[in-house]
Amino acid sequence: MEKETFQIIKRPGIGNKGEPIKVRANFFEVTKMQKTKIIHYDVTIKPEVPPRLNRKVFNLFSEKNQEALGGIRPVFDGTYSVKLEEGNVPVARKRPPEDFRITIRKARDIDMEGLFQFLFAKSRMTENCQMAITAMDIIISHEISAKYPTVRNSFYTPQGARSLFGGIEAWQGYYQSARPTRGKMMINIDLSATAFYEEGPLIRMVAKILDLRSPNDLRKGLSDKDRQKVEKRIKNLKIRDNHNPENKRKFKIEKLTKTPASHTTFDKDGSRIDVKTYFQNQFNKRLIYPFLPCVVVRKTVYLPLEVCDVIPEQRYMRKLDKNLTDEMMKFTRQNPNVRANKIHDGLNILNYKGNEYLKQFGMEVSRDMAVVNARILPTPTIQYHQSSREHRVRPNGGAWNLRDKKVANGATLSSWSVMVFSNYKQLPDQAIKFFVRELVNTCQDTGMNILDRDPPICRGNPIGNIEESLNKAYLNAKEKARVIKPQLILCILPNAGPELYAEIKRISETAIGVATQCIQSIHTKNPKKQYCANVCLKMNVKLGGENSFLIPEHIQFLIDDPTILMGADVTHPTATADDESPSYAALCGSMNVKASRYAASLRVQTGGTEIIIDLESMVKESLKAFYQTCGLKPKKILFYRDGVSESQFMEVLECELTAINAACRSLEANYKPNITFVVVQKRHHTRLFPIHGGDRTGNCIPGTVVDMDITHPFEFDFYLLSHAGLLGTSRPAHYRVLYDENGFDANRLQKLSYNLCYVYARCTRAVSLVPPVYYAHLAAARAKIHSPYRDTDTESSKGDKSTATTIGEVKGELRKVMYFM
Repeated sequence: MEKETFQIIKRPGIGNKGEPIKVRANFFEVTKMQKTKIIHYDVTIKPEVPPRLNRKVFNLFSEKNQEALGGIRPVFDGTYSVKLEEGNVPVARKRPPEDFRITIRKARDIDMEGLFQFLFAKSRMTENCQMAITAMDIIISHEISAKYPTVRNSFYTPQGARSLFGGIEAWQGYYQSARPTRGKMMINIDLSATAFYEEGPLIRMVAKILDLRSPNDLRKGLSDKDRQKVEKRIKNLKIRDNHNPENKRKFKIEKLTKTPASHTTFDKDGSRIDVKTYFQNQFNKRLIYPFLPCVVVRKTVYLPLEVCDVIPEQRYMRKLDKNLTDEMMKFTRQNPNVRANKIHDGLNILNYKGNEYLKQFGMEVSRDMAVVNARILPTPTIQYHQSSREHRVRPNGGAWNLRDKKVANGATLSSWSVMVFSNYKQLPDQAIKFFVRELVNTCQDTGMNILDRDPPICRGNPIGNIEESLNKAYLNAKEKARVIKPQLILCILPNAGPELYAEIKRISETAIGVATQCIQSIHTKNPKKQYCANVCLKMNVKLGGENSFLIPEHIQFLIDDPTILMGADVTHPTATADDESPSYAALCGSMNVKASRYAASLRVQTGGTEIIIDLESMVKESLKAFYQTCGLKPKKILFYRDGVSESQFMEVLECELTAINAACRSLEANYKPNITFVVVQKRHHTRLFPIHGGDRTGNCIPGTVVDMDITHPFEFDFYLLSHAGLLGTSRPAHYRVLYDENGFDANRLQKLSYNLCYVYARCTRAVSLVPPVYYAHLAAARAKIHSPYRDTDTESSKGDKSTATTIGEVKGELRKVMYFM
């Protein structure tokens, strides 16, 4: 399939619907920048060393060669680029520091005037513009990168670090990035955080890894299981020995010995000696912990744990487990006022005003957060079943409840069973029946039709044969209802571990072909009405029902002509997964004119590939499902695409829009619906802060939209905060319209996108993303569960790599319902 060529569309104007307000954004205006050229040089430093050491080497070179450099201080990104102001600056021919050879070669001139043309919408983004923006990023980060550990655009400081678990601590970081906006450059400054190893005695870290109070608790020695746990955590950790103060050496840990220091031997002068005796004889050091293993730092170099110190400023690169993730979330979660104040703290550390490099390049940055124009869009009206006491609701504050409301189209449940993965002692039959009764009552009150109010209950072993357990539950439901295919298995799970959940979903959806609703057993003990109502919402759509929809005037674009909404997402392997781990793509397409039901298409593809390789056939499946459900061919396609970075916009647009067009032509030669292609981004660092008012959490009110001041100089984009914040500072979604054949103006697309956020089927809250994208995200995660190859942080969970390019196919009737909810 040959790629078609497209251009990203320009903004059709700014919106004016809603209540105008002012908000602050974490952008700081570049009030002064040079207009003359910047010269880009390529720098090679031999031997190769990490970027931070590269910077130190280059800074030393710069300091010692100021005369040769004409008194100019170049800036360096630590890998290959050096930026010098315009001028015929000679390259020093003096010999560089003894251990390093530096080669500098002029690469190009960067014309800053081209950047100004772009900012004022007089030219499109060019390579020169991109280089100018990159140059500004390097200028603002050069000085700070030499002082603090830096990861891409963020630097981290140990001030205010918080200890987590197992010798890991959370460090506060600050993100900074030069951003082009309408008529000006701005610096986006935000908070970030990452995990570091705690510096200090290695033996203290070992005690923390094993969840012990102090190293004294290690006196029993290490079991084989404990030793493996410690070895896994500290492998590749950099340490310094401390037994010889005059000669402290640095090492990287390869592994732990299987024997303690008192029994770990090596050859010395032709005879064997153990590590404990060697340290006593050689260094007059009596080991306190000779019963603990040694670290292996070279083939036959063994160091007792107690003579090792963890070198500071080492990032923890492994995937965080659930406990560490929860603690990291608590560390990073700050309400808007605290976050805004901390951003100003970061501004003080960055000290743009006193930065010699910024002065040299003629750059000045405002200390004031940008005040930007925004609007609060009107809240839509949600429609429930006509028999509801309250069949229309206009939510307040982005949330409502199901009291006095019945779902728009309640499903009938006549054949189901309950599978309990707990024993009688943990969860008696009486408690299960009480919960089921409460759930059934809630489902009935909410508009579902539960014909079997007393489903059969059976039990399974959570670490046993899950397929056997589910088949037993399936047969029980089948026998009681006397049907060919039961509709649902309600699974009650112990309260920990995602593995059981994943296995239930994989088997039920790809092997048996039945919907499942999983709940944690803790919720059965004292079932709350709101919890049961949320479970009911999920059950209803899994059985083919519809929970709610918007009144026609709030989805006019969908009503005018048959329109299909599509959401697409790709889930990539984690950073700790191996190179063979695949990526999973999902497309969710609406199945009716009201966009209240969706069907998912799932694919597996080469790991790290962002383009959806098989999109043509996935779009075809979605278009067929729409036609089969409502008998209409969509005349319009509104395609929301998640997870694409700016650098990939053109490639994704050209490949995927070509695929969408090809899918339409493959159904009918002359079938050409109008397509709008919108990228939705959540992984960005823009935050909005209310100046007056705000909601009860201090965040901006749901419906806040910004389409000027901090947006693209001329392309069609806007920030939309559609949800009510619960904890921390809410992140708006960034909508980037790449292509539009439907003639959207800013008002229509902003209002439609906001209104859709009120009909996410799983809850009675406005959500932060349009539902098709949210569903695609859930479906892509489900595709990963369906794969026999699921990358995790443990070797034992790796599947058969030969099957990494396949996923289990979802069984027949399930494909027509929202089983992935």
